[in-house]
Parts: sequence; C-alpha cells; structure tokens
Amino acid sequence: MNSITLIRPDDWHLHVRDGEVLNDIIPHTAARFGRAIIMPNLKPPITTMEQAVAYQQRIQAAVPNGIHFTPLMTLYLTDNMRASEIAAAKQSGIVHAVKYYPAGATTNSDAGVTDLKKTYAALESLQQHGMPLLIHGEVTTPEIDVFDREAVFIDSVLQPLLKDFPELKVVLEHITTAQAVDFIQSTSKNIAATITPQHLLFNRNDIFKGGIRPHYYCLPILKREQHREALVKAATSGNPKFFLGTDSAPHSQTAKQNACGCAGIYSAHAAIELYAEAFEKNNALDKLEGFASVYGADYYQLPLNPDKITLIKEPWQIPQHYQFGNNTLIPLKAGEMMQWKLT
Repeated sequence: MNSITLIRPDDWHLHVRDGEVLNDIIPHTAARFGRAIIMPNLKPPITTMEQAVAYQQRIQAAVPNGIHFTPLMTLYLTDNMRASEIAAAKQSGIVHAVKYYPAGATTNSDAGVTDLKKTYAALESLQQHGMPLLIHGEVTTPEIDVFDREAVFIDSVLQPLLKDFPELKVVLEHITTAQAVDFIQSTSKNIAATITPQHLLFNRNDIFKGGIRPHYYCLPILKREQHREALVKAATSGNPKFFLGTDSAPHSQTAKQNACGCAGIYSAHAAIELYAEAFEKNNALDKLEGFASVYGADYYQLPLNPDKITLIKEPWQIPQHYQFGNNTLIPLKAGEMMQWKLT
C-alpha cells in the first residue's frame, strides 16, 4: 500500500502548554487533526469556564491561516469543584470533559484530587449531564512500584468509583497495561480508553538503549513487551472502546535533560504517521481510520470531521529539534526516518 486516505482524525488527549510556545506547537497538531481534547494542567490549572474560554482563544490564535482546527476544552478537577461549574460547562458547548489527576501523579498535578470523596458532588453532576471524566489512572502512594501504579489504580480506585457512579462516562487515558485492556473490554459502553503512539511502538527497554534516554520518559511509564503487545491488539481490534489520544506533551530540551527531567513525550509533529507505522507493523492499516477518526468522535457524540487527510509511503527524516519559544524541543524519534508522510 502506497497511500492511505482517512477521515480527518482527532486527538482525544493533548497537551499544548501556553504562551508564546503555542505558535510553535499548535501548527503540528492542526495540520493532522480536526479537533483535540486539550489538557487543563497549566499553572494555575484551568478550573473555571472563564479560564477555559480564554485558553481556547489563545490556542485558536496560534492556528495557521487556512487551517480549520477546533480545540475542545476541559476543566481540571479539584477537591472543591462545584456541581454548578459542571452544569455551566455542559451548557457552554466549549468544555467537553473534566480531567482527574491524582495529586502528584504527573506534570502540574499538584492541584489534583487528594480524596475522591471530596469530588462526589461534581462527579454526580458529570454523571447527570453525560460529560466524560478523563482519568490519569495511577496511584501515587510511594510504596507502589512505578510500573504497577496503573493496575493498582484500576483495582483500588477506579472499580470502587464506578460502583458508586455506574452511569458515569469515563475515559481511562493513555492506558499502558494488559490489565487496563482487560478492564476496558469487560466494562459497559460508557467506559473507554485512549492509547498513545509511544505505548504502541515502544517498551520500557527503549528508555535505556545505549544509556538513559529522557525523551522516552513519560507517565504512565513505558511497560514490558507483553503489555505493549496487549495494547497493539486492543488498538487494532476494531473495538470502539479504544481510540486515539497522543498525550503529546512538550517540554524544553533543558527541562527533559537535567538531574530531574520532566515526564512527557512530544509526538504531535508526526502523530498520525507514528500510528500508521504501528498499525502497518501489525498488518492492520484497515483498522486505523476507525481508531483515529471514528470511535472517539462517536464516544464524545460529535460528528465526524467532513474532510480527509492522505498519508503516502515516502521516507522523510524527523528534525533533530523544533523551536519551543526561546528554547528547543526534542521530538519523539528525533533524527530518525519515517516511512509514512502526510501530504
């Protein structure tokens, strides 16, 4: 196969940061995706409608002329979020979900939830209005091994939560384990999951090839090969409960390459091409459009994008770095060759 034409896909999990770097970051996503769910973990986090609207406007200002791209906004769940904020978000048509970060789980999650019980009024409102709760599914207790945090979260936090809110729409984001795949497959249709390109293409050995490779460090961390294989099987299965979410997360080169490097992998520069690579390796290119362009839109009850994109089989080299404000950004597979290219 020398070309693939897809309904324009959407990215259902994206970080773009804020400020002048938006002009460097947004064009990569806007060239490939019609819409993206924008993560709210700024400093300070996006917790109100007013903040979400202002952030959306800043993102839209960075979209290149002639490209139609819609940022779908989210609110950051805190211990004291009010149910009235959820109702206002639902009415707005601008905010499409609420993000749950366990406090301390990942980048800019210090303002996250310390005790889920404190959020039950907000969760009841989410359930009532049919608005998805997007979950970073890891426990943060120090006695739990970093490679086990997702599986423990599913057993100790997520399953009890769904017993209390059986109709709540939940997206378990960036799943990384066979346990997560099994859980999603066993639950009702209101429970779904996103899968990143890095968790389809790499396992935890890739973090340490030839030394520590900080640009392969993300949270949840890459897992064993058996888990990568389970994710590939899920993504290419045609099951609509699994759909595309890059979790592309830009950090400057200096923030990644230091004594305490940030978690996050930048993949927006070649996101759909990376997914095409993963699907082709598993003889499943015919399943890519559903995963990338259909299932997520259906879950969020949004129309499919009206236009299409085409990828061609043409080698190209990913740049060693991109501009990131006054700094540089090292992308996933920097300097390496890609076989699929967006026309």
